[in-house]
Amino acid sequence: MTDQLKTSECKRWVIKIGSSLLTNDGRGLDVAAIQGWVDQMVALKRTGVELLLVSSGAVAEGMTRLGWSERPHALHQLQAAAAVGQMGLIQAYESRFQQHKLHTAQVLLTHDDLADRQRYLNARSTLQTLLDLNVIPVVNENDTVTTEEIRFGDNDTLAALVANLIEAELLVFLTDQQGMFSSDPRTDPGAELIQEAQAGEKRLETMASGSGGALGRGGMLTKVRAATRAARSGTLTVIASGRDENILQRIAADDFRGTRLYPAREPLAARKQWLAGQLQVRGSLSLDPGAMQVLQDAGSSLLPVGVTRVEGEFERGDLVVCFGPGGEEVARGLVNYSAAESRRIIGHVSKRIESILGYVDEPELIHRDNLVLLT
Repeated sequence: MTDQLKTSECKRWVIKIGSSLLTNDGRGLDVAAIQGWVDQMVALKRTGVELLLVSSGAVAEGMTRLGWSERPHALHQLQAAAAVGQMGLIQAYESRFQQHKLHTAQVLLTHDDLADRQRYLNARSTLQTLLDLNVIPVVNENDTVTTEEIRFGDNDTLAALVANLIEAELLVFLTDQQGMFSSDPRTDPGAELIQEAQAGEKRLETMASGSGGALGRGGMLTKVRAATRAARSGTLTVIASGRDENILQRIAADDFRGTRLYPAREPLAARKQWLAGQLQVRGSLSLDPGAMQVLQDAGSSLLPVGVTRVEGEFERGDLVVCFGPGGEEVARGLVNYSAAESRRIIGHVSKRIESILGYVDEPELIHRDNLVLLT
């Protein structure tokens, strides 16, 4: 993979720091470590690198301030802890960047902000403006208002979607591990470090552990999946230990021990990145082999004749997933007909839609402009 993008060539970074690092495994914010990462980020900026920070730690810091020893399960308690902890977290970053006369900006996002096309574009414009103003955006999920149904689920996913949003060249996950291993190094002494691979390789998910520890919601599995999402905008992902000395400078010099996950294909167009990044889908369509082949080989629209099954309840304009004959997810897109209408017209050629429904909106079930391939 020597012809792939090198970290030393990347000039726009998204850096995500996990809860276990920031809170020193739950003992409160590790201000010395934060100072070290801030100093490294400032040094990077002075070389011309643009930086956006996605920071976990609000819930963990709130737990410390409230005297809680275990992460709560009730959503309202998590929201309260996030509200309390966010104050200390942002203050820690702001005060240390101010020492270098750099401004920070707190940006709290929900899934709805990125699911709605207009709000997505507004968020992108805001982040771009902050970068143009030489401000460090500090991004987190708006845990105080999100519900279980609309949350990102973890900051690894959020970091990948933000990398898509601003078309970052590099996504860095600073963790308490050296990188990704063939198995869990905490339990398997024979685990080997995966130094490089292509994002989206099936073997990576098999190797990854799904555990995020007591404080965080993420784990190596969420990072592997996040790297696949980030790759849609051509982003290189690095997983490395945040405890290694001068780790960010070493990544910038392409001289570090960790894992590099390379994008496997050309970046998607901006609108298709937005479609691919949506987390909330309303239903699914099962495709026959012919329809799947036409989508993959010709980049065509999806016609009703190539669909064999409709699942879920959705309306015109909702996001649906398309499954291939083997049950694998192959595409997703914005559907032109409701679930009830779709069930009536699938398996039929487009010229029969009007005779079946009594009207016709579009000849396609999903137009190619509103369809993104995932394989």
